[in-house]
Amino acid sequence: MKIHRLFRQKAGGHSALPSPQALDSCPVVKARLVVVDLETTGLDIHRDEILSIGAVAIENGALRMGDQFECTLYRAHLRANEATVLHEISPQRMQRGVPAAVALRTFLNWAGPCVMVAFHARFEQRMLARCAQEELRLRLEHRYLDVAELAPMLFPEAAQECHTLDDWQRYFRLTNSERHNAAADAQTTAEILLILLNRLAREGTQSLAELNNRLSTWRRLNRGRLSRL
Repeated sequence: MKIHRLFRQKAGGHSALPSPQALDSCPVVKARLVVVDLETTGLDIHRDEILSIGAVAIENGALRMGDQFECTLYRAHLRANEATVLHEISPQRMQRGVPAAVALRTFLNWAGPCVMVAFHARFEQRMLARCAQEELRLRLEHRYLDVAELAPMLFPEAAQECHTLDDWQRYFRLTNSERHNAAADAQTTAEILLILLNRLAREGTQSLAELNNRLSTWRRLNRGRLSRL
């Protein structure tokens, strides 16, 4: 797997970051969609820390295999625990990692003008926002699309049985030999997203604004289901 690395940039650089893509009249197929997955020390958005960032870009409706991002963050104070064992990230690897400020600024510069996408995107959104505030004193304004919402909206016939990333991976007959690795999970999520985008186009939803409106309507009709996710 070819990974895009840009860590020559210094953390102290204060060049403006690219503006995020709005959910506007831009055709979905023309938008840069950055599928991101984080491995973290836990699920507490206020206390836990990001261990690694993995991401892949979809542009012009295609998964760009040469346009990927992966890094482990420098976390010298952390010791091995259940999270690091699950993600196979050793303390030695964290000590060789990239400082959080450099990692995040580099990731955002690589992502460029985009819409972020993740599975259960609210977690990634809040973790990245907190990290950006703490490390860069920046407020992130990226819009997010959630594959955990898109999948049941577009494949309601599978919604009763599919809830997790593993469920949807099996439903679409995809493989992921490195589950709980940020880059591999981002790749799997992107492959699912391509299937969803194909159905979306067949159903006539063309722009990001139309997609956002569909999702808003779907959320209102499925509030009970969403509260259980």
